[in-house]
Amino acid sequence: MKKRKIAIFTGNRAEYGLQYPIISAIAANPKLEYYLFVSGAHLEENFGYTKREIEKDGFRIWQEIKAETRADDLLSTTHAIGHITLNLSKALNKLKPDFLVVYADRFEGFAAVIAGSQMGIPVAHIEGGDITEGGALDDYVRHAMTKLSHLHFTTNRQAAERIAKLGEEKWRIFNTGYPVIDLIKQKKYATLQDIQQKYSLDISKPIIIYTQHSISTETKEVKAQIRPSLEAMKYFAKKGVQVIITYPNNDAGGKKIIKEIEKLHNLDNIIVTAHLGRFFYHGMLELCGRLGVGVCVGNSSSGIKETPAFGCPFVNIGSRQRGRLRSTNVIDTHYDKNQIIKAIEKSLYNENFRKKCKKCLNPYGKGNSGRQIAEMLAKIPIDKNLIQKKITY
Repeated sequence: MKKRKIAIFTGNRAEYGLQYPIISAIAANPKLEYYLFVSGAHLEENFGYTKREIEKDGFRIWQEIKAETRADDLLSTTHAIGHITLNLSKALNKLKPDFLVVYADRFEGFAAVIAGSQMGIPVAHIEGGDITEGGALDDYVRHAMTKLSHLHFTTNRQAAERIAKLGEEKWRIFNTGYPVIDLIKQKKYATLQDIQQKYSLDISKPIIIYTQHSISTETKEVKAQIRPSLEAMKYFAKKGVQVIITYPNNDAGGKKIIKEIEKLHNLDNIIVTAHLGRFFYHGMLELCGRLGVGVCVGNSSSGIKETPAFGCPFVNIGSRQRGRLRSTNVIDTHYDKNQIIKAIEKSLYNENFRKKCKKCLNPYGKGNSGRQIAEMLAKIPIDKNLIQKKITY
């Protein structure tokens, strides 16, 4: 029996970490073979050149898709979308895959969906239907990707219902849960020994993991938004709390954030790194949650969706994740140093709140997402019914 060709696109470190269980499941399915296209920040030294992480995981990269992002603004983003669409379309035309798998809501993935859908390639979109109303372009892009896609694999029930309300036929929608929960359930993350060896942390002392991204529609306010947070990080570092700061995504305004972060490079108790990688990030969440005393801080979606699985508190700064489905381990703050300090202190030292976090329920599923997605890609009929979409309202 001829195997189905599954093209998989990834353009960002965080996105790839979420795709890992899907790629693994597709690779393990005897009816499928994967073709991995790598683009965006994976190929940029400024953002960690995370192509190396993919290679370290043992996945075969089929082709690199170049995207020029010379400047740090929205014009550069639109140019990157154009470059990816053009370059990926050529690669897809040569491969002629049966499906194109694209994740979430980033501009790189948007470009991939445009290329695939306009070439008549069935597109499987992961994590559609979510809401983030806080000024990022994610919502517009995510819902546009939904309308351009042919299959929808959601991370929660509310998202699945929302996609149906967008006019998508219900047979196209599958609530398979959040893929990264697969890895967490399998405990595929760093141990205490791994963390101590790499980062020389004192696990008897509190830890802060901090990542703050820019907001696409508020790039002029980046410095004003990041500085109160970094002042709070310096405040806790002076008190002996170990602070691990990672770079933001390669969105417009991201390079401005990196410049501010670099000023903290040589301060005591502060570690600055381009990225932790999924393996160490999840290990540290386990350390901050169930195994020690720590907190995740910033405005990343992973803070909302992954920390509940570890019983780890999350201090959510600003508006970027407004509207996102969340558990009871989240404390929201404005871009205010004192508010951020107060929220972190509660997360680190309030035993009642920490107990609440350890018992919080995760609304993003219980694992096994990767296998479910792979099985659907292997068996769903590829015909006119799949390609020719109907609107249900």
